[in-house]
Amino acid sequence: MSYTDPIAFIVDDDEAVRDSLALLLKASGLASRCYSSAEDFLANFDQSEYGCLVLDIRMPGMGGLELQSVLQQRNIALPIIFITAHGDIPMAVEAVRHGAVDFIQKPFDDQTLVTKVSEALNASTHQHEEELERNEVRRRVESLTARERQVMTQVVQGKANKVIASDLGVSQRTVEIHRSRVMEKMQAASLAQLVRMVLIAEADI
Repeated sequence: MSYTDPIAFIVDDDEAVRDSLALLLKASGLASRCYSSAEDFLANFDQSEYGCLVLDIRMPGMGGLELQSVLQQRNIALPIIFITAHGDIPMAVEAVRHGAVDFIQKPFDDQTLVTKVSEALNASTHQHEEELERNEVRRRVESLTARERQVMTQVVQGKANKVIASDLGVSQRTVEIHRSRVMEKMQAASLAQLVRMVLIAEADI
């Protein structure tokens, strides 16, 4: 596994549960990291990493629901799968209402847990890739001059070079040069691709 692979962060105060979960996920080819408490996880989590949380709902100190709330406050978007005892089901349902992706009852079926963790890691990977794309588009937009941004805005509105030249009070040749630079800096192979990137950039504002 490379550093950039998604990780299943296991947070449970029961060492035996942590170890068995880690072994189960490793046997399925999934990377994991274990923490004995919510506080331990928060103290060591690196926000450049991504993956999912396999989280015990009841723990000494900060419980699973409290950790879920803290992560939301910090805008840390990790899919959460809660591990619950039978009596915790109402709490687990509440956790799902607040964004958890699922909950699993103890004792849990190994394959069910592996499937749910795999799905959560895939969702996190997709989210991570979208974030990388947004960051890259943002970087390209920031490389444009003010005039190039003006031209790009009008190009994606479907305006002809002659109309843009009139609107900006410049020559049509100047617009053509700016347009060419915009396509080059944005690494857009077509107008449709440029429009898509502008939509991504606007959604990020």
